[in-house]
Amino acid sequence: MPFMLVKFNLQKRVKLAQGLWMLYWLSVIMGILLFGLGIFFKVELRKRSEVMDNNESHLVPNLLVLVGLLACGLNAFGGKVCHDSLDPSKFIKWKSMLKAYLLLSCGFNALLLAVSLLCFIMQFSVYLILAEGLRNGIRFYKDTDTPGRCFMKRTLDMTQIEFRCCGNNNFRDWFEVQWISNRYLDMSNDVVKDRLLSNVEGKYLMDSVPFSCCNPASPRPCIQHHLTNNSAHYDYDHRSEQLNIWTQGCREALFSYYSGIMSSIGIFILLIIILESVDMAGLKYLITSLETMTDPEVQDCESEGFLLEKGVKETFADLLTKIKTLGRSNQVEGGDTPEANT
Repeated sequence: MPFMLVKFNLQKRVKLAQGLWMLYWLSVIMGILLFGLGIFFKVELRKRSEVMDNNESHLVPNLLVLVGLLACGLNAFGGKVCHDSLDPSKFIKWKSMLKAYLLLSCGFNALLLAVSLLCFIMQFSVYLILAEGLRNGIRFYKDTDTPGRCFMKRTLDMTQIEFRCCGNNNFRDWFEVQWISNRYLDMSNDVVKDRLLSNVEGKYLMDSVPFSCCNPASPRPCIQHHLTNNSAHYDYDHRSEQLNIWTQGCREALFSYYSGIMSSIGIFILLIIILESVDMAGLKYLITSLETMTDPEVQDCESEGFLLEKGVKETFADLLTKIKTLGRSNQVEGGDTPEANT
């Protein structure tokens, strides 16, 4: 007994073919969008490559571009088949390819599922890369005259302004590094000398942050220096007062941004998988309804469409039998080879 058997007449077959044609071209549009999302994600990674130590993985965006192109090609072919199915003379030339096409579509859906899972799994890798890259970026903030790090200051400042964040984990990360170059320090000044000598590594450490950490929405002028010294500012207590700098760390802000992109793309791919599955099921119904026509020369005759020739259990049992037979034949071939060599 065929699985999910449906009766068809000419009117139903025409409506099915027309509906599938529209669904396939909708899938082509989805493929174009997926291709565009891959390019967009790749550009977003490139834009902030410096704060990731240039170690960011482009596996996901590259796969998105690939599956986007494959979706366009496969679904355009499916749309053409549906368009030609109403004309027996045109449909006959596609008939021999359709079984392979359905198998290819199943494989493509498996690839889509793998890419969707990668969009969620790779978020952990992005988090680690951001943590390491931002930590190093803060260390190299002052190296504006060092080749390869000339634009690190600009990149970090723009990142903190754009994402409303400060430091790696929080603003206190700036207290642990010397972020002002020695070329801008007056070495004859006693205060500067004392600060350098008071540090074991000879670094000029301060409880200060760069200007890009300042929150412009704060009514008070930005306090970016002596943040932990209450006596340095009027009516100020750093332990109780809400500071007028960004308190969120850039790792959290950037991870939230990238994980949002990757999660949205992953969900979008799952929707594409559902649409592709509907396309495959509809095409299977269309193919079987055309093959089971009682009189192929009479277009107005009735036919039957189904998803599987047998029930689900029988289909799986046949599949397992074929796999076992194939395995046995491989064993026999492997056993014969040594004898032949002898």
